[in-house]
Amino acid sequence: MAGLQVLLICLVVTIFPSVVHGYIEGLYCGIENCYELLGVTREQPRKAKETAHEMFMKIANAYEILKDEESRKDYDYMLDNPEEYYAHYYRYYRRRVAPRVDVRLVVAVCITAISLIQYWSAWNNYNQAIAYLITVPKYRMQAQDIARQEGLLQDKKKRDRNKTKEEIREEEENILKTVLINKMDIKGGYEKPTVYDILWVQLTLSPYYLVCYIAWFVRWIWKFTICREEYGDEEREYLIRKKMKLSSLQWDEWKARKDEEMKAELAQNARYKSYRRYMKKGGPGQMTFGPE
Repeated sequence: MAGLQVLLICLVVTIFPSVVHGYIEGLYCGIENCYELLGVTREQPRKAKETAHEMFMKIANAYEILKDEESRKDYDYMLDNPEEYYAHYYRYYRRRVAPRVDVRLVVAVCITAISLIQYWSAWNNYNQAIAYLITVPKYRMQAQDIARQEGLLQDKKKRDRNKTKEEIREEEENILKTVLINKMDIKGGYEKPTVYDILWVQLTLSPYYLVCYIAWFVRWIWKFTICREEYGDEEREYLIRKKMKLSSLQWDEWKARKDEEMKAELAQNARYKSYRRYMKKGGPGQMTFGPE
């Protein structure tokens, strides 16, 4: 009987050696001894934990460095050129601090955000300008005359009695604003914004603008420098605007302001009033009955 037990034990040791040693593949450290891997004994569990943590951090750090191609190249360069002390610091922290995002994507997002803000701001300023302009008596009266001629404004007797005074007033204001925008000549700072004014479109069309500018510059040199032709009205206006250091928009506003001032001065001029009465009566072709 004793011989049979010894035979069975030998068979178990031979066929299932892992069971005898207490090691099962796939569990814990597998067929390895966890204590032996860390170089500690069973009586040193705290030290085993600290050692395991330190080793894990070192292995993880080494893995992070070597798995990235650029980081691995920098590390290999440091091993081959240890004398470049400060350069290695720069490369190391540049990789750690610099964002891992494609610079082109960052630039595209920034330009898109600027374009959206720019377009929204332009429309907001335009709406505020129209709201102000409709309160100016001159433009308001012109808008009312046009609206009445086209039958957009209803007479007081024909108004819908179901609407309140506030609703009627708001409807008339919207009609006058629509007339002001679509039927009247408002330029300068009151022009409607377009997509061509935003940054994305301007950058996209910049090659076209550059070619146009070069063609205009060559034409200017040829006509007025080489051929010495006289300046036209457009060229004189450009030179004046350039001398005054005004943009195209500022120039339009300046011209509109000067036209208003000139009209106001002429309205107070006695000779101009007499000339206007003369023109209203027929001008040079009018019939007169004198002593002759």
